[in-house]
Amino acid sequence: MAVLIDAPGPTVDGVVAPARALAARFAETAAEYDRTAVFPFANFDELRAEGLLNLTVPAEFGGLGMGLEPACRVVQEIARGEPSTALVLAMHYIYSAVPAVVGTWPPEVHAQMYRESVAGIALVNVMRVEPELGTPTRGGIPATTAHRDGTGWRLTGHKLYATGSPILRYFLTWARTGDPEPEVGFFLVPRDTPGLEIVETWDHLGMRATGSHDLLLHGVRIPAEYALDIRPPAAWIPPEPVTGAWNNLVLAALYVGIAHAARNWLAGYLHERVPANLGASLATLPRFQAAMGEIETLLFAADRLVFGLAAEADRDGYTPELAAGTTMAKYTATNNAVRAVEIAIGLIGNPGLSRTNPLERHYRDVLCGRVHVPQDDMVLSMAGKAALGAG
Repeated sequence: MAVLIDAPGPTVDGVVAPARALAARFAETAAEYDRTAVFPFANFDELRAEGLLNLTVPAEFGGLGMGLEPACRVVQEIARGEPSTALVLAMHYIYSAVPAVVGTWPPEVHAQMYRESVAGIALVNVMRVEPELGTPTRGGIPATTAHRDGTGWRLTGHKLYATGSPILRYFLTWARTGDPEPEVGFFLVPRDTPGLEIVETWDHLGMRATGSHDLLLHGVRIPAEYALDIRPPAAWIPPEPVTGAWNNLVLAALYVGIAHAARNWLAGYLHERVPANLGASLATLPRFQAAMGEIETLLFAADRLVFGLAAEADRDGYTPELAAGTTMAKYTATNNAVRAVEIAIGLIGNPGLSRTNPLERHYRDVLCGRVHVPQDDMVLSMAGKAALGAG
């Protein structure tokens, strides 16, 4: 494994530099992964070689022990090169870091996952969405059921959008207990558990190489300690602020990273494109300069929001107020990212929508930022209720 940082410890710049170098290499094959929707296993070999898969693993287990701001910055760099890789990495960062901060998991289970992650590639992601339930953040309890079975649990259910499924070691599954008054929570299902099936269904507009297939659990049996955080349904409301902050800011950083890639492509194109009737590059025209200035302003604001709030969380801790701020930051940053790419396409017209043009791929990918929870209408509704003092 490459040595990233000299003593006394890791720094943000020390992890951003190798992430930027990897992103440049990942960009060389990003179009092919997008075209074929083949999972980018090789990218994760390189991320591991640089130590970046263990960014949030505590130093006592051999990781870098870093927080939310470094995670946001690394994910954004990787997203500039290959966004599907960045999304799987983002989910791993979120769901490997948050339980340690909150302290809800059995410590021995978390320690086991950390040791496996340092020893090899052992990624984790959460499985929440179901065909009937949709996104759980809009209410309801899952149909996936966990029944007590002797000293353990047996899970049966169907999950959608298992991002990273071709490589995940652990599927953190949202399920209900089989009790007359069911509780709900997270159950950890290792990949090699008998009865776990991945059905390759992912065929999406954007983020095509994420392997976000369906997960089927056919009565899979897990030990008792893999029931990680089980509560009455009402105890999950309101959402826990640490999870919200990590989800909102890491994902926002990713989609702003895609917009940065589009911005960089556009800048190169405007300098290189010299129409015969102009005799100078498009970059010399005031209209294009003003449009580029709008893109710069959108991305500047998005970055300041995301990285500023992430640094605040690392420095001062997590509060409900900060978590609420991160939902508005996620809304603002992802919509700024989409708008920035739309401006770029509008500037160059039809060529920007050609499948041979990276701008077309960036546009498809950046649109996916709007489907991650919390979605725009939820953010605006929560912000409006808070402003009006409504319950």
